[in-house]
Amino acid sequence: MADHQKEIEEFGSNDDFWLFGYGSLIWKPPPHFDERVPGYIEGYVRRFWQASEDHRGTPEAPGRVVTLIDRAHWDTLSDHHEPTERVWGAAYHIPAAKVPEVREYLDIREINGYSIQFTPFHPAAEPNPIRCLVYIGLPENPQFLGPQDPDALAKKVLESKGPSGENREYLFNLEKALLDLSEESGDRHISDLVARCRKIEADG
Repeated sequence: MADHQKEIEEFGSNDDFWLFGYGSLIWKPPPHFDERVPGYIEGYVRRFWQASEDHRGTPEAPGRVVTLIDRAHWDTLSDHHEPTERVWGAAYHIPAAKVPEVREYLDIREINGYSIQFTPFHPAAEPNPIRCLVYIGLPENPQFLGPQDPDALAKKVLESKGPSGENREYLFNLEKALLDLSEESGDRHISDLVARCRKIEADG
């Protein structure tokens, strides 16, 4: 708890920082960044296990979006998919002069169950890691759903819609954005969910 409070206080400063995006931030970046770097983090698993009441669903019918699960915690759960060793995404550098404005933007965008963490980010083309801020839906947050049946999850994604648009659009955009990052940046959990959604759509 003390470490997490320290991270919150650090984010409250006006120093420049790096932000790691592993979901919609990959294709819909934050404002005012002056550098974007593709790469990955380790020690986490990306899953569509976070309910979305404010973007891809509603309070009455929440959609599904991705979060990160610490690998040690994931190992205690039952999952239909094996984990990837790396979670690919994009890191954005936010200059000091724009930190207050970007921080306010992120607080609104990521308010629904996400908490601030810091983690090493490994650029695809550089040997040295970068310390990155990342928003994670921790297991104790009320929007964290835990393991989902893949077919039921696909149906939920297809039927959900919120202020930011259809849930399926989020999923399909995420798969494309990941594949555009690197030859190694695919995610089996994401691609399997896309395949299940496409099959349901094709079957009518």
